Formats: sequence, structure tokens, C-alpha cells
Amino acid sequence: VQLQASGGGTVQVGASLRLACVLSGRVSSWDATAWFRQAPGKEREFVAVISGPGSGAFESESVRDRFIVSRDKTKRTVYLQMNNLNAEDTAVYYCAQGRYGTAESDYTYWGQGTLVTVSS
Repeated sequence: VQLQASGGGTVQVGASLRLACVLSGRVSSWDATAWFRQAPGKEREFVAVISGPGSGAFESESVRDRFIVSRDKTKRTVYLQMNNLNAEDTAVYYCAQGRYGTAESDYTYWGQGTLVTVSS
């Protein structure tokens, strides 16, 4: 299983970005896909997860009501729509594939990360 994250960039406070994670290889339709992020000098933290079938999704409290995770099965792609970005959202964003959960240990496969920088 391979994951390719893209869509990062530099934006101003209040802007929106959509990240994409393209899945390839022997991807189980039952495995979940999650987004994590790691800000400079901080540990990696959970952001959002969506189940394999796409029927269940969960965002962390820090991004709820601003970020939305979704899945397009036909394109084997998971998206993270990020709205009303603020400086605290600056981080490298990673997508991961594995068991539905919020811990890094739930996920077996990881993408390479895409950098999001929010400037004021």
C-alpha cells in the first residue's frame, strides 16, 4: 500500500486548502484513512479519520467545524478540506492507512507528508 499526499502550500489566515491522499496498491476497502499533522517542535497529532466504506468520520476537537474529511472511492482518494485556517494549523500533514482510530499505532502505512504554512 502506498499513500501520496498533496495539496499543501502557503496561505494567509482565514484561507482554505484541500489536501488529497491518493491510495495505491493492495488497499483494503475496510481500512480507515487518517490525517495527522506535526507542527515545528511538536509531536505528531491526530487530525481526522474516515472509515473504509466512508460511512464514519471523526475530526479532532481542535479542527472540528473547520476541517472536513471525505473519501472518493472511485478515485481512491481521501480529502481533507481545511477552512478558516489559522497560524496554529501550520504543520506537515500526513495521511495514513490502517485501523479506525486516533493513535499513530492504529496505522500501518504512511504517506510522505505535505507542508501547510499559514501566514498572518
